[in-house]
Amino acid sequence: MHALPLLIAAICVVAIAYRFYSAFLAAKVLVLDDTKVTPAHRLEDGHNYVPTNKWVLFGHHFAAITGAGPLVGPVLAAQFGFLPGYLWILVGVVLGGAVHDFVILTASMRRDGKSLAEIVRGEIGSVSGLIAGFAILFIVVIAIAAMAKVVVSTLAESAWGTFTIGATIPIALFMGLYMHVFRKGKIGEASVIGVVLLFAAVYFGKDLAASPLARHFLLSEHTLTLCIAGYGFVASVLPVWMLLCPRDYLSSYMKIGTITLLVVGIAVVNPELKMPAISQFTGGGPVVPGKVFPFVFITIACGAISGFHGLVGSGTTPKMIEKESHARFIGYGSMLMEGIVGIVALIAACSLSQGDYFAINTPPDKFATLGLSIDHLDELQDRIGEHLHGRAGGAVSLAVGISQIFAGIPGFKHLIAYWYHFAIMFEALFILTTVDTGTRVARFLVQEFAGRVHPKLGKTDWLPGALLSTGLVCGAWSYFVWTGSIATIWPMLGISNQLLACIALLAATTMIINRGKGRYAWVTLVPFSFVAVATQTAGFQLITGNFIPKMIKSGKPALVFQGWLLTFLCATAMAAMVIIFFEAATRWLRLVRKSATAAPAE
Repeated sequence: MHALPLLIAAICVVAIAYRFYSAFLAAKVLVLDDTKVTPAHRLEDGHNYVPTNKWVLFGHHFAAITGAGPLVGPVLAAQFGFLPGYLWILVGVVLGGAVHDFVILTASMRRDGKSLAEIVRGEIGSVSGLIAGFAILFIVVIAIAAMAKVVVSTLAESAWGTFTIGATIPIALFMGLYMHVFRKGKIGEASVIGVVLLFAAVYFGKDLAASPLARHFLLSEHTLTLCIAGYGFVASVLPVWMLLCPRDYLSSYMKIGTITLLVVGIAVVNPELKMPAISQFTGGGPVVPGKVFPFVFITIACGAISGFHGLVGSGTTPKMIEKESHARFIGYGSMLMEGIVGIVALIAACSLSQGDYFAINTPPDKFATLGLSIDHLDELQDRIGEHLHGRAGGAVSLAVGISQIFAGIPGFKHLIAYWYHFAIMFEALFILTTVDTGTRVARFLVQEFAGRVHPKLGKTDWLPGALLSTGLVCGAWSYFVWTGSIATIWPMLGISNQLLACIALLAATTMIINRGKGRYAWVTLVPFSFVAVATQTAGFQLITGNFIPKMIKSGKPALVFQGWLLTFLCATAMAAMVIIFFEAATRWLRLVRKSATAAPAE
């Protein structure tokens, strides 16, 4: 089967969903009203609360929510074949993810931009709010670890890739200084310079990789872990305008531009999907553990529904919405766009042959037991100039798929090595945005909790407190990167992220009932029910089928400790969602009884 019909069908589905289903949500469920003054106007301060053009805000919100999840998750889920992932992305994003993002964004907007934990506390109760706060901190740490692990696995022993990604840090620093010191306010000039320097880093990386200097950029996974932890620490402590903002600004160009090019490339090349619709690994595969149900949902994660988006939707975005009606375009629309990113990533991965795909994503000894043969991987390895065997994590196989699609465009075949490293840079910019932003968010959460013990620790502008909290956060997520693997960390990310989405959907359901719209509660209750069952099942299977038998019973002290730690964290996250569910259900029943009592007698 060829890719173009699937891409066209996906675009038609999301277009119809936006036109009709999001309009229903806006008019009947949330009742958006442009006569109401939004917090951006009512609390305008020129700093956090700023009325913003909906197109500009869409770009900001889309850049903030799209980390590595919609790129890596669908690629890893391709082990089950292209059909399960394709169907779940479309169904999940239309009925789950986009609804989740839209409702939470609206809820925060109507609470003056309050955080997700505050929404849970206000709608459900104080106990749930406290539990949600701790759950958010845990999930952010696991998310950072998963993203950083993908970068580490991708860049290990790759001089060209390491140089290119490393160069983006001084480029972002230069842009920050250019826009705020050298040429204050000249955003256009800084953008042109930054993009030109990015392409120069890709181009000259090839020459560096062939020079004696290459040995300085051939870093092991442990060395890369320390480097990324150091970057996350510095990015979290430095003023936001100096490194984090210009880097995110650069990544937004790369995200939107590359996805657009990739859609065009698929339309032109129309690659054949060499991965079967349903593979022989639906009962359990070598890339990620578990059967197609429930692990296709856990593995795809952010590509269909993401609890992490609830943090963004209750962060900067609701403070900048100009009109209530814009929440539909920004909240529902940006998640549909992320779904298309997931579809494109899935197509790119499935354009590889089964043998090449599994040879990249599994260790050589495990691949030898699968009964598959390599197709074009050795040839691609020579043309690209990188070692491609056993590069688990999804990013390398996605980059190979993207480079093959671009190389299929007439006149571009000889540039496949540049396309590959361009794709690696594109993916790493996606991922490191989550690492630096996530570290900063987690630092603020740690300081918020620490401030209850000692008020000074809660002040984000107090340097000792900022350094201590950032060190704790970086130490936590880098531990998982140092000791873990994609097979353990990515499922943990999926489970924790989906559980956070369940918590957010519980708050959204309660908000709808609290507002007297109980007859429409199904719009959030149905996706909650499905995602909760799938995620709790996956958590139980992960603990009993992976952590306990493979890690705790291994007898190796490091694995035993990590197995117990992951078991405790996974079980705690599962329990947190159950506790919040019971408190929410109790509130629903109380509201239903109150409504029945208040109803006039027949």
